[in-house]
Amino acid sequence: MRKLILFIIIILAVTVLDQATKLWAEANLVEGQTRQVWGDFFQVKLLYNEGGVMGSSLGGSTFYLISSLCVFAFVVYFLYVYRNLTIVAIPMCIIAGGAVGNIIDRIRLGQVVDFLDFDFFDISIGSFHLERWWTFNISDAAISVGVVWLIIYLLFFYRAPQTQEVASAEDSLSA
Repeated sequence: MRKLILFIIIILAVTVLDQATKLWAEANLVEGQTRQVWGDFFQVKLLYNEGGVMGSSLGGSTFYLISSLCVFAFVVYFLYVYRNLTIVAIPMCIIAGGAVGNIIDRIRLGQVVDFLDFDFFDISIGSFHLERWWTFNISDAAISVGVVWLIIYLLFFYRAPQTQEVASAEDSLSA
C-alpha cells in the first residue's frame, strides 16, 4: 500500500508541476515571442504543438490523443507488473505523470503547450541538421528522464532471471 501511495504521489507531482508551469507560460508569455532567461542557451517561448514529439506530424490532434492514451495504458500496465521493483516503477511513474500532463493539454486545448527552449549541441546526421533543439515542456522532460533512466537500468544494472533449467545445468557443470 505504501508503494502505491508513493507511485500516485510521483504521478500527481509530475502532472501538477507540468500543468502549473504551462498555465504560467500561457498567462505570462506571448505566443511565438522569445524571452531570454540565460542568454541564447535557455529561453522561454510559448508554442502550441498539435503534433507529436520533436515536431513530428503523423496525424491530427485526435491521433496523438489516442496514441497518448494507449501509451499511458501500457505504462500503467508495466507499472503494475513491476510494482515490486522500485528501480523500474519510479521511472514508470515519472513517464505516466508526463503522459497525463500532455493528455490533459490535448483534451483541454486539442494541442500541447510547449515553452522551454534550450540550445544544446548541434546535430548533423547526413542531410539532417538541428541547430536549435525543439521547444518542450515539463511533461516531455519527465518522459525523457524516465525513458533514459529505464535504458540505463536495462543496459547496466538489469540481470535477467535464470530459469530453473539453466540454473540446474550450471550447477551440474560446476560439480
